[in-house]
Amino acid sequence: MTRLVFERGGQCIAELDASPGDALIDVARFHDVPLHWRCGQGTCGTCAVRLQHAAQPQQVQVGRKERNVLLRAGLCSASAAASEQWPDAPETVRLACHLYVGEVPWHISLPDD
Repeated sequence: MTRLVFERGGQCIAELDASPGDALIDVARFHDVPLHWRCGQGTCGTCAVRLQHAAQPQQVQVGRKERNVLLRAGLCSASAAASEQWPDAPETVRLACHLYVGEVPWHISLPDD
């Protein structure tokens, strides 16, 4: 199991365990974490989060669909949207519906309401 800590505004709002390979959005929904989402399929951009974990910094592969949604939502630059490799860093915005729990604990920052 992997420990996930959900935060909003620096305050812990949920701390729970998930299995590696679980979709982050499904974990949040199952445990009633107040993560906003509409579609759950990566097209609306409302489940934007930031991650912190011990394996950072590194490069990660980000799919075209996620990049385009984040670009339309104004959450990434055009140059970032054109690149398949992104920095996996705390300031990088990702979509919870495109993230799958790994082996290392995560701190997930939710946007302020």
